[in-house]
Formats: sequence, C-alpha cells, structure tokens
Amino acid sequence: MKRLTLWLGLILMTTSLTGCGYNQIQRNDEAVTAAWGDVEAAYQRRADLIPNLVEVVKGYAAHEKETLTAVTEARAKVGQMKLGADVINNPQAMAQFQAAQGGISSALSRLMVVAERYPDLKANQNFADLQHQLEGTENRINVARVRYNEAVQVFNTSIRTFPNNLTNNMLLHLQRKEPFKAEAGAEKAPKVKF
Repeated sequence: MKRLTLWLGLILMTTSLTGCGYNQIQRNDEAVTAAWGDVEAAYQRRADLIPNLVEVVKGYAAHEKETLTAVTEARAKVGQMKLGADVINNPQAMAQFQAAQGGISSALSRLMVVAERYPDLKANQNFADLQHQLEGTENRINVARVRYNEAVQVFNTSIRTFPNNLTNNMLLHLQRKEPFKAEAGAEKAPKVKF
C-alpha cells in the first residue's frame, strides 16, 4: 500500500510540474539570451566594418579629420564596453549600450555626409562596397533588435501569467528583461533641406 501511495504521489507530482511552466520559462529565457547574442553579433559586424570604411574615406578626404576622428572615437567607446548577457537584466547597462551605439550611428551619418562631398570617393568601388555592407549591417541590426524585443515580450509575458508566475515566484525568481527602446528624439521626423 505504501508503495502504491508513493507511486501515485510521484505521478501526481510529475503531472503537476509539467503544467507549472518551468520548462517554458527556461526556453523563453534561453530565447532572450540567444536573441541578445544576435544583437551583439550585428553590432560587432558594424564595428568590424568601420575601420575599413574610415581608411577608404581617409584616402580621399584627408582634411576631414574631425569627422574621421569622431567615428574612430565612437567605435573605440563601444569597444571599451564589456557586455555580456547580463546587460539584458540591467536597465542602466542597456541604456549605456544604446547610447554608445547611438554615438556610432551619429558619427557614421556625418561620415556619409563627408562622402557626399567627394564625387570620386562615391564612385570608388571599395567605398561603394563598404557602404552597401554597412547598409546591410544596419538592416541586420534592426532585425536583430526586433527579434530581441519579441523574445523579451514572450519571456516577460511567460513569467507574469498564471501558472508560470507562481513557478517563477517560488522557484526561479527571474526578473523582467529590458527591451530596446527608441533613442531620445526618434519620434520626430528628420528635416531634409536641399
């Protein structure tokens, strides 16, 4: 009789655990970490392309030193940040990361303006190839951010809905993940003047 009770208790406990959401929460947490890795990889690709772009522009526009220096400094600032998957749990670290990446975007915009001033540079195949690579990389960054935010939304929902919220509160104690947010002023359309 004791053996039967033990088996029934074990079956009941196993059955109740399968519906508690523990495994789903773990899958969602891993999905967020993987999506964050994709974001970091896309930003790394951009950081790797920048020195080549700067060298090509430098050959044509040597007197545009201020812009080239700004791009190099922005890239260095990002390179100094030591980030791991823990940044997704820290809103301040996420804000610093986004600010550093915004600095690179701003510096690259200025670099492209410099390139517009030099018709020979625009016609240079190396520059054109790098510009296309950079454009593709920016698109990859955007896709990676969107996928990351989707994974964060699924994860955050999974730890806040019943019965997963009970499992999280009693066993896991996982915090909500921080999504990417738009940069300050992004809600305003840029003004284009000719």
